[in-house]
Amino acid sequence: MSNISALQKARYSYQPKLPTALRGDITKITCSMGAPTESIADQAEVKALFENTYGAPIARFTEGSNDFASKTINAGVILSGGQAPGGHNVIAGIYDALKKANSSNKLFGFLRGPDGIINGDLVEIDDKFMNEYRNTGGFDMIGSGRTKLETEEHFEKSRKVCEANGINSVIIIGGDDSNTNGAVLAEYFKKTNAGITVVGAPKTIDGDLKNEYIETSFGFDTATKTYSELIGNIEKDANSAKKYWHFIKLMGRSASHIGLECALQTQPNICIISEEVEKKQMTLAQVVEDVTQVIVKRAARGDNFGVALIPEGLIEFIPEVGKLIAEINDLLAHDADEFAALEDGEAQKTWLAGKLSAEAAPVFTSLPAGIQAQLLMDRDPHGNVQVSLIETEKMIIEMVGKRLKELKAEGKYNGKFSTQAHFFGYEGRCAFPSNFDADYCYSLGYSAFILLAQGLTGYISNVAELHKPADQWVAGGVPLTMMMNMEQRHGHMKPVIKKALVELDGAPFKLFASQRDKWAVETAYTFPGAIQYYGPTEVCDQPTKTLLAEKA
Repeated sequence: MSNISALQKARYSYQPKLPTALRGDITKITCSMGAPTESIADQAEVKALFENTYGAPIARFTEGSNDFASKTINAGVILSGGQAPGGHNVIAGIYDALKKANSSNKLFGFLRGPDGIINGDLVEIDDKFMNEYRNTGGFDMIGSGRTKLETEEHFEKSRKVCEANGINSVIIIGGDDSNTNGAVLAEYFKKTNAGITVVGAPKTIDGDLKNEYIETSFGFDTATKTYSELIGNIEKDANSAKKYWHFIKLMGRSASHIGLECALQTQPNICIISEEVEKKQMTLAQVVEDVTQVIVKRAARGDNFGVALIPEGLIEFIPEVGKLIAEINDLLAHDADEFAALEDGEAQKTWLAGKLSAEAAPVFTSLPAGIQAQLLMDRDPHGNVQVSLIETEKMIIEMVGKRLKELKAEGKYNGKFSTQAHFFGYEGRCAFPSNFDADYCYSLGYSAFILLAQGLTGYISNVAELHKPADQWVAGGVPLTMMMNMEQRHGHMKPVIKKALVELDGAPFKLFASQRDKWAVETAYTFPGAIQYYGPTEVCDQPTKTLLAEKA
């Protein structure tokens, strides 16, 4: 890496903070094991699929003794799925703990995600290599990929690659699907007596890999602070020019955590929460009407400008559209070859309209042609609609504009509606990790090593009490099976880690709901500014407002 910025150079020397339990002599750290656990739902079905790893206890690190130093532990690490700030620091935490335990231990990076372990494409990580990536964003150190580890062929190839390279532990850094695959891989290795442990780390900027024990996924803090800086900049511009409504679609397909956190940080005029739309069984027309009424009220005050946050996955949460998408996903999963053989887009639409249920067909035909086409685009690796390609923000702009014209004709609106559309997604995935994410990720990596060194498999690295200073964090591990339920994927029931959606009775949403009517009409914007890495703790080391509200 010959070209580095001044900030990158400075960040190399940042020493991430660790919980007290992980500091000092690594040979004085041991695991305290709790009671047996169960999956959050579908216990019998999940247990039947994980006969060798189901029911493991929660692990917490305490002072004691271990035999790390006498063991030779060679580990391989995988970055899986989309990028999230801090991934390199997870690897750094693993590397430093591994070398601290025994300098002869080795860490390998599987290149380009799960494909690396399947195909034996890997590189040994040494001091020089590791030091070029500490505290930096991106996954470019070893690359990532979206291949799913899910077949016996994949597992056998992975086992042989590990055996050929003397690797006895694997760490998968990923989201809910990647860690589900890790749990299945751990089960296979245990069942076949491969002698290879598998541990995960919770990654996703979407914030939907969380539960009672996983307080947040890494990258969420940095990504939302990055987006909030941009939203704040746009709010400042909107309040200066006073002539545009900015509609900002925010990444986060399955949950509105990003939108909610950014709203708490920036106080926009509108923030749609998908989970609330679903709970209230709102139609698309009702969503549009709610947005329209805010614009009308602000125009009555002479404010023909504003900022609206739109969650990426909104369209799936509108019940009538969500049911349509679910049917499309199932049809295209079962009849993929027949669908692919159709001549063009119009033939595909006609075929689909004939296959859909009586309830879903009219919804599909009522959608704008552009949205229809986007619903039929290539699927993602999990067989789902690629929601990020659906321009929901532009659809809402068009529909709101049409409604405002109707109101103007009725004499109920006399404002101006000029718009700008934005999509904030990739801007936040590879940002320099905040101090919080740098510290959190390093602790996750350090914890992951201790779990695998203790011979624990099928766990996800866990650091809790994150609202407190880092030295008070509590580290350990949680069995992956306890976070699972059964869901339909590709037309079949499969075990998956349950996604965490925004809880409408949770403290973060209640805080937002208590203020949004005021923010809607008034111009009450706040401007977080850029992420700060050096300076007062209250500026540099604060976690998200979501986490603080949950722990208040």
